[in-house]
Amino acid sequence: MRNAEIAEALAELATLYELDGAIRYRVLAYREAARVIRQSPVSVEELARAGRATQLPGIGETLEQKILALLDTGEIPAAAKLKRRFPPALVEVTRVPGVGAKTARRLHDELGVSSLDDLRVAAEQERIRELKGLGPKVEENVLAAIGKLADRGPAERLLLSEVLPIAERLASDLRADPASEAVEVAGSARRRTETCHDIDLIATATDPAALAHALLDHPLAATKGSSGEGGARITTHNGVAVDLRIVAPEAYGNLLQHFTGSAEHNIELRERAVSMGLSVSEHGITDADSGEVARYAAEADVYGRLGLAYIEPELREATGEIAAAAAGTLPTLVELGQIRGDLHCHTTISDGHNTLEEMADAARARGYAYLAVTDHSASHGFGNDVPADRLRKRIEEVRRLNAGRRGFRVLAGSEVNILPDGSLDYDDELLAELDWVIASVHTSFRISERAMTERVVAAIEHPMVDCIGHLTGRLIGRRDPYEIDVELVAAEAARTGTMLEINGNPNRRDLSERHARLAAETGVTICLNTDAHRVETLDNMVYAVATARRAWLAPDQVANTRPWREFSKLRKRARR
Repeated sequence: MRNAEIAEALAELATLYELDGAIRYRVLAYREAARVIRQSPVSVEELARAGRATQLPGIGETLEQKILALLDTGEIPAAAKLKRRFPPALVEVTRVPGVGAKTARRLHDELGVSSLDDLRVAAEQERIRELKGLGPKVEENVLAAIGKLADRGPAERLLLSEVLPIAERLASDLRADPASEAVEVAGSARRRTETCHDIDLIATATDPAALAHALLDHPLAATKGSSGEGGARITTHNGVAVDLRIVAPEAYGNLLQHFTGSAEHNIELRERAVSMGLSVSEHGITDADSGEVARYAAEADVYGRLGLAYIEPELREATGEIAAAAAGTLPTLVELGQIRGDLHCHTTISDGHNTLEEMADAARARGYAYLAVTDHSASHGFGNDVPADRLRKRIEEVRRLNAGRRGFRVLAGSEVNILPDGSLDYDDELLAELDWVIASVHTSFRISERAMTERVVAAIEHPMVDCIGHLTGRLIGRRDPYEIDVELVAAEAARTGTMLEINGNPNRRDLSERHARLAAETGVTICLNTDAHRVETLDNMVYAVATARRAWLAPDQVANTRPWREFSKLRKRARR
């Protein structure tokens, strides 16, 4: 059984537990286990059979026994029991963005909704609005979401975080093979898109057949496809299809450029080539008059032949990059190594998994100069909120931690909740004691665009709010953005000197690249953060940087590329 199938079974059990009203931490434990298993590069079935599944983080003996039961019988007994209480199709209802398990349970209990078809009919018949707290807008959103699910079809796209580590490991291991000359990740993973369908690898080799067999024999390969001198195909244990293409060294640049894409970028490139009397494809650039075909070992030479500066992969989305490359006006993009600090993370006093000291040490080990610890405030709404007296203790803990340290600073901060009326859930006196305040919406999403915009703008105008976190509240593939006028918010943020965050949590990447580009062009300073809830997820900065690069952001448009003395002056409290 593939890792993806085991993970899906555990995720389904988590949803069934949530439908049944289980405590939140039980639900989260199974969802986290599903995530770990889905991303595991080795066969979890083999680990479980050997009694070693507990070596995976978050997998204890109880979970290992459930996995073994699934492998032996095809189902988890606890899930089978819960399925006798709830219609199996009700799990699908919980996957509709904006519905969730609690609402699905209410719809089932009060309206008899047991499937997506039942949900669609209830919305069309305007019966959902009969439930307290729901209304016509919810019905409209449900119908739109069901339509999107139908349009999406069976092909699943995975988060970049589920694909990129696998792609990079495969590329690295193949580069180390004696038959290899060059190997590079291509496709959407190279462009750092939010989601990916599969993995494309481009290579040259002294012995193409041997390199192809190296992929087939790789420990990540769960199933093996065709192979030959032209490449090979496999499917990994977590269900990702991998396609290796091997080409002669003199055409490596052509193939890498073509299979990096995007399709829209390549269409514009072909149109430019035609206007120059040329034809461009993965096979080379052909002169229409002479028929001569030019092949290039380097991508930069492909673009150069078409009169263009080299275009970074993240920009290849047909959003003006070809015109900018022709005019010589492409930006110099921000890089991961330029980030000097992280301004959004959580510790054990709210819903984080590591202590203040552990998060600080991990940030310092990454070469950062500063870290803002921003545990959830008093009305986050999901438990483990931080009352005012505990936040005051945290401020003192941070002061003691910083005492005598040089070269690294921890900021005493908070991720405060923006209440429905735009106020914050700590008083101004306490906020003034903090070094950093990031304000986010965590409750009451289902309001009009005008109300949500006014709510966030009120927070932007607060003199102690330095930054707005995950502005649109989206969870990629799970929850649509709430309605908000991003253009107006950006204008107000620029006017007041309030930063906007690109949240590096790979489930969020919010601001999106489109909104981040709009905000930066409006004059907003962008802050790249991880929203880390454990030491390991400080690594999510790679996804924040990826979004920033796709948004055309240069280093000077990103606040936390600056050393502490320069960054500190950007905070509102420093300008008062």
